[in-house]
Amino acid sequence: MSGDVHLLIATGNPNKLREIREILADAAVTLHSLAELPPIVEPEETGATFEANARLKAQYYASHLSQSDLAWSPSALTVAEDSGLVIDALGGDPGVRSARFLGDDVSYEARFAEIYRRLAASAPDTWTARFVCALAAVRSGTPVFATRGVVEGVVAPRPAGSGGFGYDPIFLVPEYGRTLAEVNDEKKLRVAHRGHAFRALAEWLGAGSNREPRT
Repeated sequence: MSGDVHLLIATGNPNKLREIREILADAAVTLHSLAELPPIVEPEETGATFEANARLKAQYYASHLSQSDLAWSPSALTVAEDSGLVIDALGGDPGVRSARFLGDDVSYEARFAEIYRRLAASAPDTWTARFVCALAAVRSGTPVFATRGVVEGVVAPRPAGSGGFGYDPIFLVPEYGRTLAEVNDEKKLRVAHRGHAFRALAEWLGAGSNREPRT
């Protein structure tokens, strides 16, 4: 993949990076990852919303590009996303804390068990949920694009599927009647939150990323 626009994808999660590469496979961009930069300490995600954390991360990593001697870094667009699972019956939890729910090093199996323990107090027909992905793009420290991708669904009666990652095994998409971990990558990215967000970015890039910022 190559193009006039250099895109730094500010994530250390290899699963997310793999999905993003698939989504942007046809976009006229050159993708870069954090692995191409000197080690950078991750920022503390202090935002109260997905949008705030995405913007925080994009600006944080963009600030490190100016210190880099990589040829592409001065003009790069730095893109960060913050995503998570919002469960209505749990008051929106795990929400913006999805990646840190119960602690940074807690397994997803343990997180699933705790979610089901808490949901036991409510009827399954109230287990509506959604995956949210907020995306922010920054150039030279200035936000130039922001969008949000959402997929609506429900918490599955029990974890199912071995594909995907994160909370995919407990998120059931009514359109498929399966969890995101039970469908292939193509089907997942067609409906999933990250797919919606990064396709919107690709559309904006295709229209000319130097146009009026969209935030």
